Amino acid sequence: MSTRKAGDGTDPQIESRDDLIALFSDGEKPPERWRIGTEHEKFVYAVGDRHAPSYEEPGGIHALLIGLTRYGWKPVYEGENIIALEGPDGNCSLEPAGQFELSGAPLENLHLTCDETGRHLEQVKEVGSQLGMRFLALGMWPDKSRAELPIMPKGRYRIMLDHMPRVGTMGLDMMLRTCTIQTNLDYRSEADMVKKFRVALALQPLATALFANSPFTDGKPNGFLSYRSHIWTDTDPHRTGMLPFVFEDGFGYERYADYMLNVPMYFVFRDGKYIDAAGLDFRDFLKGDLSVLPGEKPLIGDWSDHLSTAFPEVRLKSFLEMRGADGGGLGQICALPAFWVGLLYDDGALDAAWDEVKHWTIADHQRIRDEVPRLALEARGPRGRTLQTLGKRILDIAHAGLTARARLNANGEDETRYLDPLREIVESGKVPAQRLLDSYHGAWGGDLGRVYDERSF
Repeated sequence: MSTRKAGDGTDPQIESRDDLIALFSDGEKPPERWRIGTEHEKFVYAVGDRHAPSYEEPGGIHALLIGLTRYGWKPVYEGENIIALEGPDGNCSLEPAGQFELSGAPLENLHLTCDETGRHLEQVKEVGSQLGMRFLALGMWPDKSRAELPIMPKGRYRIMLDHMPRVGTMGLDMMLRTCTIQTNLDYRSEADMVKKFRVALALQPLATALFANSPFTDGKPNGFLSYRSHIWTDTDPHRTGMLPFVFEDGFGYERYADYMLNVPMYFVFRDGKYIDAAGLDFRDFLKGDLSVLPGEKPLIGDWSDHLSTAFPEVRLKSFLEMRGADGGGLGQICALPAFWVGLLYDDGALDAAWDEVKHWTIADHQRIRDEVPRLALEARGPRGRTLQTLGKRILDIAHAGLTARARLNANGEDETRYLDPLREIVESGKVPAQRLLDSYHGAWGGDLGRVYDERSF
């Protein structure tokens, strides 16, 4: 989740609806300026007893942040607490229970993205080895209850933790017990954004299937392949889901702004502190009638903050975020942006991908999304085709898109190599979660502790 820093007092006030729309239109870039942003989270645990370290304990999360400053990372404070780091590779930040995230820098190609990920993982492994901690590459804590997990000292998380039980049964699980990989990509125009949003939203369940990596909860199989994805179905209906209006005629910046104005607020950030505004209406804020800040109207930064509090399968800010994948290892972290760049950053690939899904109805989109957490690649599209079969075709399209980009590394290799882990998955039909379950029921003999040996950085 986003890390907010106190502003310098120059953030402009929102004067009209046009200012809301401008945040989206200002993100438009010509293709030569398109970049790739990759975010990935991992669970932190102590080697000795595998507990999730608190922020303040010796050798805990604060110590991890301090240890990483040796690599040039600069601390970001909230009050007296270091809650993030910033540097040339982006930002390191903390999820609510100490899940450790790299929000990578916007980079020109996938080779740079994968190199960035590799540097980050080497850094955290080095510091972690000195602190007696390791990092688990899954989409869901396999054996930790909510009560066993610490809370990080970030003001927005306290507000969200209080609010989540009012609107759903699994919001706290989302915050405390899950990890994800995300990809952030650019668009050239409103029309380009619309096409990319539709393709990305339609294919997000396929990405969820390919990256499904959360089959255990509370120490045993949970009946799902992506329990992390299932959690989102009962987190908060006001700010999650497949957004049917994206596929309707007339969708664009204004329609997404209307959606966000219907999303209840969480907070307002002022003078380095979070003010609880959970459940309040951003429209009242626009009129100066927000009860927690009477007479005050929002700044552009408040709108940007508000955009970060909706969690649909694809999210629009001044770029598009693909949000459907479980957390995983290095190969998966490199594969997710490869999947989406191949489909969305080449016009021919984008058109071909849309041809595969443009006949789907809103009911089709929702049914597939609902089936994928349990069935993964065995879920079926509207013509009876499994997602495994669709995945082969979509990966061919992504491969063609990456080939057309022709971005080579120092060894003359193009970006298609990063799709290899996904190729293996669709050929075998087994997603990461199914391989974990095979091990659990086979070689591990039901000993879930083995997952720490086999899925850790």
